[in-house]
Amino acid sequence: MIEMVIEQRRRKLSEHFEIGRVLPFAKRRMVGPFIFFDHIGPLDLAPGVNRSIDVRPHPHIGLATVTYLFAGEIMHRDSLGYEQPIRPNEVNWMTAGRGITHSERFERARAQGDHLHGIQAWVALPTESEEIAPSFSHHHGSELPSWNEAGVVGQLIAGSAYGLTAGAKTHSPLFYAHLDMLPGATAEIPGGHKERALYIATGAVELDGTRHESGRMLVLGPTASRVRALERATVMVLGGEPVGERFLLWNFVSSSKDRLAQAAADWSAGRMKLPDADDQEFVPPP
Repeated sequence: MIEMVIEQRRRKLSEHFEIGRVLPFAKRRMVGPFIFFDHIGPLDLAPGVNRSIDVRPHPHIGLATVTYLFAGEIMHRDSLGYEQPIRPNEVNWMTAGRGITHSERFERARAQGDHLHGIQAWVALPTESEEIAPSFSHHHGSELPSWNEAGVVGQLIAGSAYGLTAGAKTHSPLFYAHLDMLPGATAEIPGGHKERALYIATGAVELDGTRHESGRMLVLGPTASRVRALERATVMVLGGEPVGERFLLWNFVSSSKDRLAQAAADWSAGRMKLPDADDQEFVPPP
């Protein structure tokens, strides 16, 4: 039932900001189209926190970023002109396509302090969609399909599962959902896709007769169908159809290494537009 267990690896993004990197993993680069999975926090930020915690403007190609929070607030700004705070149980879905730049700022934390906790994932675009026009959409919690049954509160973040379909436009078959489980509750794991996984953000669950703690992704075999909470747990279930081999270079994803090199050259040469409100600083190329 479980093909692989991936433990998060702690990564320091700045002096004050640390995340848990789950995907990509050396022995498992992707789950369906999901090519990147970071656990943000949980992190307490004091009022007046240094601006070094902000993620300054940086570029992407060939993917969609999916930001989802359990707590806190992040301000998104991008080169299309969107400026949108994201709060718990909402979705920011940014399709990079042929190229976009954006920043992520912790302005509420600076003003009043904050408790930050969430997930950022990247979804690789299928080959025919890698060079589409960039776009951005925000989805309020009331717009996301949800359910409450037998000790499980669920929210569908993207794709189709549980007989529901979320509002964000996706470009390949996938599902991504948040399950808040009470102790002893059992939840269905969506089937019908070649690759699936679940990630335990908080608490502990039982699957395949084994206890699994938070910070662990379980890559699932085809027969896995249910998971049981041993204590109150926050679980993300995700998966979909593979889109083929993808290469990564910094923040770029592509089926072509030449395209990655071109994107890196464009960024280094200043050929990618910055967000209007954030055009005085940017992340230098690695």
